[in-house]
Amino acid sequence: MSQTPAFAFVGLVRDPSDGHATLQDRDLLETVLQRHGAVSVDWGRKGALAVFATVLPTLNCALELVNMLSAPPSGARVGIDVPVDISDMDTAKAVAQALAQKARVGEVLVSATARAAVRPAPGIALDTHGPVEVPPAPFPVIAFRARRTGAAEPSACLCFDDYTLDPQRRTLHQDGAEVALEPLTFDLLTLLATNTDRVVPRDEIFEHLWHGRIVSDTALSSQVKALRQALGDSGRAQHSIATVHGRGFRFLRPITPQVAAVAQPAVQPDQARPLVAVLPFDNLSGDASGRVFADGIAEDILTALSKHRWIGVIARNPAFAFRGSADGLDVIAGQLGATHVVTGSLRKAGERVRVQAEAVEIRTMRRFWSDSFDLDLAQIFEFQDEICGTIAARLATDLGVSEQQRARNLPRANRGAWELYHLGMAEFYRFTADHNRRAQELLRMAIRAEPDFAEPYTRLAYAITLEMVYFEGRVSAARLDDALDLALQGLARDDRDPQGHFALGRVRLARQEYDLAIDALEHALDLNPHLALAHCGLGDSLAYEGRIDDSIRHFKRAIDLSPHDPFRWAFHSYRSLAHLFGDDPQAAARAAARAVQVPNAHYSAHANQLAALGYIGDRTRVAQARNALLRAKPGFSLDLARRRLFYLKRRNQLDRYLEGLTRGGIA
Repeated sequence: MSQTPAFAFVGLVRDPSDGHATLQDRDLLETVLQRHGAVSVDWGRKGALAVFATVLPTLNCALELVNMLSAPPSGARVGIDVPVDISDMDTAKAVAQALAQKARVGEVLVSATARAAVRPAPGIALDTHGPVEVPPAPFPVIAFRARRTGAAEPSACLCFDDYTLDPQRRTLHQDGAEVALEPLTFDLLTLLATNTDRVVPRDEIFEHLWHGRIVSDTALSSQVKALRQALGDSGRAQHSIATVHGRGFRFLRPITPQVAAVAQPAVQPDQARPLVAVLPFDNLSGDASGRVFADGIAEDILTALSKHRWIGVIARNPAFAFRGSADGLDVIAGQLGATHVVTGSLRKAGERVRVQAEAVEIRTMRRFWSDSFDLDLAQIFEFQDEICGTIAARLATDLGVSEQQRARNLPRANRGAWELYHLGMAEFYRFTADHNRRAQELLRMAIRAEPDFAEPYTRLAYAITLEMVYFEGRVSAARLDDALDLALQGLARDDRDPQGHFALGRVRLARQEYDLAIDALEHALDLNPHLALAHCGLGDSLAYEGRIDDSIRHFKRAIDLSPHDPFRWAFHSYRSLAHLFGDDPQAAARAAARAVQVPNAHYSAHANQLAALGYIGDRTRVAQARNALLRAKPGFSLDLARRRLFYLKRRNQLDRYLEGLTRGGIA
């Protein structure tokens, strides 16, 4: 796989008003650039444009340069950007130059796209700088200031509550008494305490503590446990160190430097993946039992939401610490580092209970999802898991749509791997051949921007598979092998991603490996029983094995879990096939009729409707369905239908489908 290049524009100055560099400056610059592996260097009137193979060497080189040239009268300032594809090269050069020109002497500014392309690097921090205008582009670029985080920076003592942390002397005191810490435990505390503005990823902690040595997850768990014990914390309490499921750890106590330090702009939390806080639900019943129910509902929603691997979730205790707080959601979210907040209430009236919940995007303070459920009080324990799982599933669907919209509205130069991934998914759900190809391009860009990002691999595998199934893409063993390889690559990076196992199941089905497809989809539901797509995929796979009753049950479950899913047309369309193969054309026609009402429905839904109506024999409805199909897909034929259903193993199922189309007037 080709790597994404990085562009660095280096401006060398003799003093703040002089933009020219001496020959000596140039020699020094080119020596440093070559040592860090610059591919090329082009000099211009305002500085030098250097090209590197990847971002991290670019960043290290830039930081070394500004440090070497920090003494007057010399000085350097650097801007860094990366293109997302070959057509963006000129834009990336312009962004790098604009960032360098806006930087102060001795400063390195990095675009959001470049920030997304560099994996967490020990010793380097990227603080939010703010927007930078890039003429003639009509939008600003969100810039980040690169800085070293070595021994020089945390020289001040860091105070929290009655503790004093001295990174230089490597000591921790509580009320003047030294707290004994093992060296690795001390290193972990220093890392977390000097990065209170963000969740520190597990990979970054492993690199910081063990410097590339292979150790088990248990080793990290032991260090976190030892540090929590030293601070009077615990895995249950989490008042000092929060575990952010699927991401890493965050230090929760406010830090105060003991001596003045150079002021830095407030660092925004990592806005890549959503980080959701579920606050305690309001008890509107006026009794203690109502509070127990309300807390149980909120905790179970949190648990169910955490099963959606792409969503980060704040631990229960930090979120529940804000019970009864008079602060606004934006203030609470700021203290928790959350991008989204879920609130709700529980009200009892006689023997009935109503649960209401809503979710707010903090950046815009927009409520993007809400739902309510009513049930008998006697059923609350029986159906609590079901309600909470359904709430989490529907919230996750709307959150995905919200992320896609946010990615579309973000300027190109500010799109990192996460945004490119969601742009790809937005294109994918528009469900045309052109949009499918564009989705594949964007997912490949996301992989280039962050090779360890699991989701783009598995979703790309799914997109390639659907291109063959729905968009007349070339069907070959080699392409099916490529799709399988991508799915397995994604799962190698995150084997606990249920959507990854869903994608693997769909690839296996296209390869006619039905038993392996069912295994993968059942495993996806083991990881997340409320994943609507997996229920749909499993229903489809079971139908081709002739297990029609089991198949229909999973389709019903998918529709109940996610009635507004971007893929909901397929829930109904695949279900229509199952009914047709189960010799129930009336039910098949009803399901297909629901599918064709969805705006992004594929023409195959019309074909399924016509095949079912062909067996019913209502000539008026058959004519209407045939006309609708030929409008959606001019030239549709039996041969096209046969080629599209290449993944069917049972000849009787293919024959039944083609016979229905024949009766419907398709030749």
